[in-house]
Amino acid sequence: MRPFGALEWAIALRYLRSRRREAFISVISTLSLIGIALGVATLIIVMAVMNGFRAELFNKILGVSGHVLLQPLDGPLTDYREVAKRIDAIDGVVRAIPFVEGQVLVSGPANAGGALVRGLTKEDFDRLDFVSDRLLLGSDEEFGTQKGAIIGSRLARALGVTIGDTIQLISPKGAVTPFGVTPRIDSYPVQAIFEIGMSEYDSTFIYIPLERAQLYFNQEGTVTAIEVYAEDPDDMDALRQKIIDAAERPLFIVDWRQRNQTFFSALVVERNVMFIILTLIILVAALNVVSGMTMLVKEKTRDIAILRTIGATRGSVLRVFLIVGLSIGVVGTLIGLVLGTLIALNIEAIRQGISSLLSMELFSPELYFLSRMPADMDSVETTAVVVMALLLSLLATIYPAWKAAKTDPVVSLKAE
Repeated sequence: MRPFGALEWAIALRYLRSRRREAFISVISTLSLIGIALGVATLIIVMAVMNGFRAELFNKILGVSGHVLLQPLDGPLTDYREVAKRIDAIDGVVRAIPFVEGQVLVSGPANAGGALVRGLTKEDFDRLDFVSDRLLLGSDEEFGTQKGAIIGSRLARALGVTIGDTIQLISPKGAVTPFGVTPRIDSYPVQAIFEIGMSEYDSTFIYIPLERAQLYFNQEGTVTAIEVYAEDPDDMDALRQKIIDAAERPLFIVDWRQRNQTFFSALVVERNVMFIILTLIILVAALNVVSGMTMLVKEKTRDIAILRTIGATRGSVLRVFLIVGLSIGVVGTLIGLVLGTLIALNIEAIRQGISSLLSMELFSPELYFLSRMPADMDSVETTAVVVMALLLSLLATIYPAWKAAKTDPVVSLKAE
């Protein structure tokens, strides 16, 4: 008899259909199938969301803050234009942007709070496409030619301002007088409002022209640092030496891995822990398959003995129960795969629907940094989840099937 022949399939399918006295076994099998499906679906969804969360944060953090930060060691960066131009010419560098940065108290008609001011030239702001391409209101055409500021959407809402309104900046590093340093106060009309989609930046950043920032923060003719954006963020070691050689002056160099090491390491640890915890769901479902199959074998002992007496081999009996167990595992895995894929691909729409239904915020941007729930399905990871579920189902089926194949027909019929 060939492996998994028509007779073996017919017997296995008959065993999968419940009858009145086997209803309890059927319930266990159904729960096992549901458990495997939910485990696979949950694992796919969580892995997709974790991948999307990391990718979104990675893109947004490095899209604004750059991959390499250069700060002066031996004196102010008065030659920042020449240094930035030489670094810009390095193969593998997308752009090098000098900037002035300082913390201020910003106030508007509705509120006041802390903010981070960055001064950039008009050319560099246009090159910072991660911000310049995400303007919700207004335009950056007059940025640098007229006095004005470009602020984040959440900061604008908090201050109660829109295009054309004026915000007031207060810096503790003001003019030096015989009586000490007095705070510097200056007003800027809002020229544009941007939204990156990361609350930390949308509620904090203010961009003003470089020359005005230099005057405001007492840094005439110099800049705070130079940010370098690379083509390959993972190839920082090779790029670091090229930057040192091109700078032609001592610089303190720190890349994105050092600046965000704790944050991204925590994401990796959390992702791995979630994978282990959710795998236990599939493992519990697989154990249910073992218990259900063991009870089925015990219930079908007389049938097995009759099959053996009419010529069925131990291999045939083994294959019958393998089909029964694997059918539960395969069907449950396929249902979980379809369900998990559909939810992962529509996770943001589902979140918005639940939020509207319950009238509550399920994914607070202030808590999770992002304004939308991301999901990024990885084909390799999804395949690994499916293979793992099928493998656990197979392992859970082997022992009961082997036990059925080892049944002695003489002993079984005597017991009957």
